[in-house]
Amino acid sequence: MPEIPSIEEQVDAGRRRRKEVPRSSLAEIGAHERDPLGILDEQNATRIQSLIPLRIERMSQSPFAFYRGTAALMADDLAAGAHSGILVASCGDAHVSNFGFYASPQRTLVFDLNDFDEAAWAPWEWDLKRLVTSVIIGGRAGNRSDAFIRKAALHTVETYCWTLRRALDLTPTERYFTHLDADAGVHLLDKRSRKTVKRAIKQARRRTGERAVSKLTRVDENGELHFVFEPPRMTPIEEADKAGSETYLDQYVRSASPDIWLLMRHYEPVDFARRVVGVGSVGTRCTLTLWRDGDDHALILQSKEANRSVLEQYGKIAQPPQLGQMVAEHGEGCRVVSLQRILQAVSDPFLGYLRAAKADLYVRQFHDMKGSIEVEDIDNDSFLSYVAACAGVLARAHSQSPAVAEIVGYAGRGEVLGEAILAWSTAYADLSARDFEAFVAANKPA
Repeated sequence: MPEIPSIEEQVDAGRRRRKEVPRSSLAEIGAHERDPLGILDEQNATRIQSLIPLRIERMSQSPFAFYRGTAALMADDLAAGAHSGILVASCGDAHVSNFGFYASPQRTLVFDLNDFDEAAWAPWEWDLKRLVTSVIIGGRAGNRSDAFIRKAALHTVETYCWTLRRALDLTPTERYFTHLDADAGVHLLDKRSRKTVKRAIKQARRRTGERAVSKLTRVDENGELHFVFEPPRMTPIEEADKAGSETYLDQYVRSASPDIWLLMRHYEPVDFARRVVGVGSVGTRCTLTLWRDGDDHALILQSKEANRSVLEQYGKIAQPPQLGQMVAEHGEGCRVVSLQRILQAVSDPFLGYLRAAKADLYVRQFHDMKGSIEVEDIDNDSFLSYVAACAGVLARAHSQSPAVAEIVGYAGRGEVLGEAILAWSTAYADLSARDFEAFVAANKPA
């Protein structure tokens, strides 16, 4: 059995890698033939065509909304430039709006990454570049000064590096159990930031599964519980999909943990609905399933389409054989669920996956105290606190991978790396703004 190198040996390996890939080289966007609108068209071709106008409408609202929907474009551009070659389990879409609150299995509120559609193995700095670019674009959306945006971007990188260094003081098991409790972290913030976070926490606690049931369902004259449809956001599913639903739901229950398998035996599915979610996800298949027990207690689960990760498809990063085999046997939904469990400190116990006739899917609870902070609307102090929290959470996620000490050796204290990431992300924010203008122009009504 091969001997695992010590932390010191891995840190030294990271430092040596600087000679092969200087940190300054991470500042350069690689030159290549770009076709951003072509990539978006390629994605749209595989989606529900009736929803494509809605996706275009949502992505046309602002440069930040456009950026949220263009993880594929960024992966394609990242693939053209230099990267460290140090791979970790990555989120793939770590922009500031993909962090937020949700309920732990113990019903406490935690703050963590909350979107894993694109999760796969990739160079660690790709997630960091996507985060820092979102800090810049989000800062511009809030009309913040260039000097402040620079400060926030560098603060993001420094916090990420500091958190990784602190992670090396912990054992792998201690790193595994580390998480950011939403309430416990509030007292560490300044007064204005505490007010912002407390308001977001209060809103998140109201978004329970029970509240979703009361808002989205009604009891008909026969005493049957049904979804209330509101096209195009909520619509009935096709009869053909209903016909196969029993088989699909059985697949899901078998993929979930044994305790959830047993819990779900108290319920039966009584209705289904198509649901439009997100910005970049619009057009992918998303279904809500309404479950009810014998005493009219209800539960809503959401199944969402999982496609090939953009980190693999457009970033061209070869994935570990074990992950490839898992996808081949169980579908892309299994990839999403597996990487979510790795990257999050605690995850939804209802997570599972299935393969339907038209798509691979993953399953989770719907509205289980999920909440977020709108970065455009908060003051500068709160913005700095928020991006630091995102950077710390991202570092905690990356610290689960065996390459964490090598990253620390390569990144150092963050000053040189920060300037490189800042230069890349500023240039990419400008590039994304030009892509946004071209996108809006191309989709103007005739």
